[in-house]
Amino acid sequence: MILVLDAGTTSTRAMLYGLDGTRLATAQREITQYYPRPGWVEHDADEIWTRSIACARDMVAQAGGADRIAAIGVTNQRETVIAWDRRTGQALARAIVWQDRRTAGRCDALRAEGQEAWIQQRTGLVMDPYFSATKMRWLMDHVADVAAAGDALALGTVESWLVWKLTGGLHVSDAGNASRTQLMALDGLAWDDDLCALFGVPATALPIIVDNAGDFGATLPELLGGAIPIRGLAGDQQAATIGQGCLEPGAAKATLGTGAFMLAPAGVRPPRSTHRLLATVLCQLAGRRTYALEGAVFVAGSLVQWLRDGLGLIAQAADTEAIARSVPDNGGVVMLPALSGLGAPYWRPAATGVITGLTHATGRGHIVRAALESIAHQVHDLARAFAADGVPWNTLRLDGGMSANDWIAQDMADILDLPVQRSDDVETTARGAAMLAGVGAGLFDDLTQAAAAMKTHRRHFEPAMPANVRDVRLDAWHTLLATQGCDAAMKE
Repeated sequence: MILVLDAGTTSTRAMLYGLDGTRLATAQREITQYYPRPGWVEHDADEIWTRSIACARDMVAQAGGADRIAAIGVTNQRETVIAWDRRTGQALARAIVWQDRRTAGRCDALRAEGQEAWIQQRTGLVMDPYFSATKMRWLMDHVADVAAAGDALALGTVESWLVWKLTGGLHVSDAGNASRTQLMALDGLAWDDDLCALFGVPATALPIIVDNAGDFGATLPELLGGAIPIRGLAGDQQAATIGQGCLEPGAAKATLGTGAFMLAPAGVRPPRSTHRLLATVLCQLAGRRTYALEGAVFVAGSLVQWLRDGLGLIAQAADTEAIARSVPDNGGVVMLPALSGLGAPYWRPAATGVITGLTHATGRGHIVRAALESIAHQVHDLARAFAADGVPWNTLRLDGGMSANDWIAQDMADILDLPVQRSDDVETTARGAAMLAGVGAGLFDDLTQAAAAMKTHRRHFEPAMPANVRDVRLDAWHTLLATQGCDAAMKE
C-alpha cells in the first residue's frame, strides 16, 4: 500500500491507496484557522504536524503495521510559509497561509520599482502576496524569534516542514513547490541568487530543491512503528493534475477546494503568459521538467463556508445544491466573491466582495445560487486567458470537495460550453501524490504507467445551456467586474 499525507488548508488527512488506485481508508482532522487582522490568515505549524502524524498513525494501524506500507507521498497547501529552528525542530511563529494578504504593501513597492516584469519573466509568477518570498521576509522582519535564529533558521513550505519532522532533519522541497516561492527561476535547478537578494531571503535558510519522485529519506522508526520510505512530494495543485491524468496539453483540471485552481500542461519548455496566468513547474523527474500554466481563484469552498458560518444562510455545505435548484435562476443577483482579493486573471489583492441586484423579491436561494455561479464565471475568464496564451482546453476534469456538487459541475460545463468530467474519487490530489510515490519507489516505471494502473472512473457533464442564456449571465458578470475596475486587468 501507499500512504499519502495531504496537508490542506482547512484540514489535514492521511489516506491509504492500493496499487490499483483504490482508496482503502482515510483519516482527517481539521486545521484551526487564525485571522488576527483583516487580510491575515495563519495556521499553527505544530498543529499541522501533530494532526498530520495522528492521521498517519490511524492509517498505519488500519494497514496492519508500517511494514505493510511501501512508500509515503506528501502533498500540501502551497505557498504557505513556516519558519523553524534547525537545532530544536520547533516552529518559531505561526505559519503564514497562502491566502494571507499582509505583504500587499511590499508587493506594491516592488511593482512601483518596476520589478514585476523581471520577476514574472524569471519565475513565471506575477507580483502578489500569494507567493512565499514576501511572507518569508515578513517573518524575518517582524518576529523576534525568527530574526534571532541566525544560521539556525529554516524556512520552507508545508511539505518541507513535514519531511523535516518525519525524518528528523532532512530539509528538501520539490521543484513544483519551489517554483511557487518566487525564489527559483523557472528553468533554474537551485535557488536564484538575484531573486533571494531582491526579496531579502537567505538561500542558506531554504531547503534543497529535489525531484517530485525519488528517495527523500524515511520516517523515524518511533513515529509510525517502523521506518517508511518517503518517495513522492508535490504541491496540491500539481498533484491533482497528475492524479487526474492530465499529463499532456489539451486536458485541463480544476480543483475546487478552499480556492479553485486550474492547471493545464504546457510541455517541456517554460511557458510565458501574456494574459496574467502563472507559469509553474508541473513535475520534475530525473531532473527533467514539464511545465503548466495555472490560474488561481482565491475563494471557492471558503465562499460556501462563509455562507454557512458568516451569514448563516446554509446549515451545511451539501445544502447548496438543493438550494440552488430551488430557484429557476439568480433573480438578477450577481456576486463578486472577492473575500480574499481576486486572483488570476484579474490580480486585484485589495478587491472586496460585492453583491448586486438585490430587491424585495430576492431570497436565500438567489444569493446562494449567485455565489455558486460566481465560481463558473471566474473559470470562464480563466479558460479565455489560457486559450489566448496558446494552451486551450479540450476538456476540463474536476476534483476537490466542491466538485461533488452536481449543480456546480453542470454549471461549469454550461458556462464554459465544454465537456466536463468528474472523477468518482474526487480526492485526486492524494491520488497524484500516491502515483508519484509509486514511481519514486520503483512500483511504476513512469507516471503514464502509474495513471493507467491507478485509473479512476469519471462522470461526464455535457453543456446544455442555450447560448443566449449563457451570454446574459456572462454580460452581467463582466458588467460587475467593470464597476470594480477589474475588467481592465484582464486586458493588460
